[in-house]
Amino acid sequence: MIELLVFDVDGCLTNGQITYTQKGDEIKSFDVKDGLAISSWVLMGKKAAIITGRNSKIVQRRAKELGISYLFQGVKDKLATLEDLRKKLKLEYAQIAAVGDDLNDYRMLEVVGKSYVPADGSRYVKDVCNSVLKNRGGNGAVREMIEDIIISDGLEEEFLKIWK
Repeated sequence: MIELLVFDVDGCLTNGQITYTQKGDEIKSFDVKDGLAISSWVLMGKKAAIITGRNSKIVQRRAKELGISYLFQGVKDKLATLEDLRKKLKLEYAQIAAVGDDLNDYRMLEVVGKSYVPADGSRYVKDVCNSVLKNRGGNGAVREMIEDIIISDGLEEEFLKIWK
């Protein structure tokens, strides 16, 4: 059974586009459906983490809004970060699912129990993942991932009970 979800940001929680304002501020857009699924996962008492290669105050804010307890930004070696978190939480890799879209996610996706890539992810990442999602990054891919896990782990009733 999956206990921890790990998310890449750019290309998974967002569509991968990074927009800068005239003043140099960064803009990212997140899918509200992804967010509702993540917050529901957390309300079920499950764990969630973001491991991303970039640093962004926007990501920090989004993680806090969704109740994501573990946030790692500016990460060069995502597998090493995941390994440290796995040990801290006393989990086996089989209890972890992750979504990533590009080469810097590759090694992390190789070791987790369930690995996902959005429809528009790198072809090389698709080759190593268990599931290629139908949705694109930032457009419901994370929601699709979570619903797949909820169904395969037999948690639909618990998931839906949050909102009934």
